[in-house]
Amino acid sequence: MSERPNIVFIITDQQRFDTIAALGYDYMDTPHLDRLVREGIVFDQCHVTAASCAPARASLFKGYYPHTTGILKNADRWRRSWIEQLNDSGYHCTNIGKMHTWPFETELGFDERYVVENKDRYLEGRYYFDEWDKALRFRGLVKQQREQYRQLPDYNERLGAFEWLLPEDTHPDVFVGEMAQWWLNTHPPTQPLFLQIGFPGPHPPYDPVPRYAEPYLQKELPLLEVTDVELESQPQAFKALRVHNVEIDHDSVVHQLNPSREARHRQRAYYLANVTMIDEQVGLIMEALERNGYLENTVLIFTSDHGDCLTDHGHSQKWTMYDLITRVPLIVWAPERFGAARHIESLCQQMDLGPTILELAGLTPDPSLEAVSMVAALHGEEWEGRDYVYAEQARDGILTDADFMTMVRDHNWKLVHFLDEQDGQLFDLQADPDELHNLWNHPEAAEQQARLLAELREWRIRSGLHTADWSRDWR
Repeated sequence: MSERPNIVFIITDQQRFDTIAALGYDYMDTPHLDRLVREGIVFDQCHVTAASCAPARASLFKGYYPHTTGILKNADRWRRSWIEQLNDSGYHCTNIGKMHTWPFETELGFDERYVVENKDRYLEGRYYFDEWDKALRFRGLVKQQREQYRQLPDYNERLGAFEWLLPEDTHPDVFVGEMAQWWLNTHPPTQPLFLQIGFPGPHPPYDPVPRYAEPYLQKELPLLEVTDVELESQPQAFKALRVHNVEIDHDSVVHQLNPSREARHRQRAYYLANVTMIDEQVGLIMEALERNGYLENTVLIFTSDHGDCLTDHGHSQKWTMYDLITRVPLIVWAPERFGAARHIESLCQQMDLGPTILELAGLTPDPSLEAVSMVAALHGEEWEGRDYVYAEQARDGILTDADFMTMVRDHNWKLVHFLDEQDGQLFDLQADPDELHNLWNHPEAAEQQARLLAELREWRIRSGLHTADWSRDWR
């Protein structure tokens, strides 16, 4: 086996951690992801560093927290990444699908990019035409998106759930999966290979091919009960966020303050059906890797950039700091290289994949990185993980009533802080794993609140000191 493995990095968009059957969620139909779980290394407590796409992805591909990168919201410019180091060392680097860089087609260290971005683009890139747009145009088809969905008489009750009525192979997740297979089947064999595959789903609109949705529509699906007590205890910024998402249909989703259980169930069924569609493409990609001589010497990594509330906690999409947003699936599959399958419960930040990948490629990560390598964990060596994980989000076009929001979490407690605001969130994760009971300013939790606020302060100071040289010299 070569010392320098091929690395296939699959990233979905907005996929919750509770969407893979083998992770304990038996309402899911995910046989190919189940295989990765059964044969790979699963990090059960992987948390992203931001509550929206671009800041989370920039952090992942740079190895620094959002406040260090300066990329705090979608459409903040980012053009550099550690992929450049892989490329300079001899890896052939290819991107197929979504990366969410800005501009969309910046090199980022790739030799070639086949960009497919969000299905429904309005806040940025409205008039940008990606590979998928061009393919639809060539076939004389009109893309399903907001203009068409708004014509439906029940648009405001759909919660972003619609049927994909164009040919199945034009669905963006099928399109990306088939493009990845095409590249593997037709490009001259090249190793070592870094292949990033970015699926646009299950990000909304939640629009699976109907035959995938039908089985989920027949199932009883878990829906977190939303109570007036929980909603009243939320910070003012989150109350405003709920109203904003009712008034503006981001990504074709018209949120509702009190949606019916039927509407919630349909939305959940369509979202999960989209995950199953992606799962099928993952299986086909693995077959293409094997058929073309890559798989034996490949480390395959599967994760997502953040999750989706899907009306749980009374919220739509992301922009909050519940585990449904910050905690994501992370599977590293290479049975011949890493040995027996296992689960790792230690906390990690998703950006820790950066130095991990560099070390697997035989490279030395920059010492200024805030991400830390997980290679020892992959090899079954002693690895304690992180004491705390953090996530950040700045004011943007959706989170309109908070200048800056920060989350700090250990295994037992989580705190969400809002800059210059008196309210926040504090959860006892052992007693309240669903994060329903906000203990902010409750006397019985005062010690934990003070402890986590102190940790937040020390973390930001430590971060500024540790990254001073990088933030001055490398943008």
